[in-house]
Amino acid sequence: QVQLVESGGGSVQAGGSLRLSCTVSKLTFKYYNLAWFRQTPGKERELVATINWRDETTEYADSVKGRFTISRDNAKNTVFLEMNALKPEDTADYYCAACSNRVGVAECDYWGQGTQVTVSS
Repeated sequence: QVQLVESGGGSVQAGGSLRLSCTVSKLTFKYYNLAWFRQTPGKERELVATINWRDETTEYADSVKGRFTISRDNAKNTVFLEMNALKPEDTADYYCAACSNRVGVAECDYWGQGTQVTVSS
């Protein structure tokens, strides 16, 4: 019954920006760590950004530090990923996830279906 729905993906040129959102339903949203992952064919799903539920501290993959920002709105049950200065290597399917304890591909409890981001040079 828990649903996570991503939106905001699309195609942009290098240097452009996108803002992804993920709305969560039927979940006690505020008590879950939230994360964004991305995946391309033939590669493992990669953790991009995490925001902790308790103190809202954030963590980022080295490849996106300084360019991406994760945030959450508990009143609207929504997590965002603002992506700036996009590069072709950012092209991937992006997934949001809700994690009750540890954050990771094997540890997160609920996943969205993904939204595609394509960055052209």
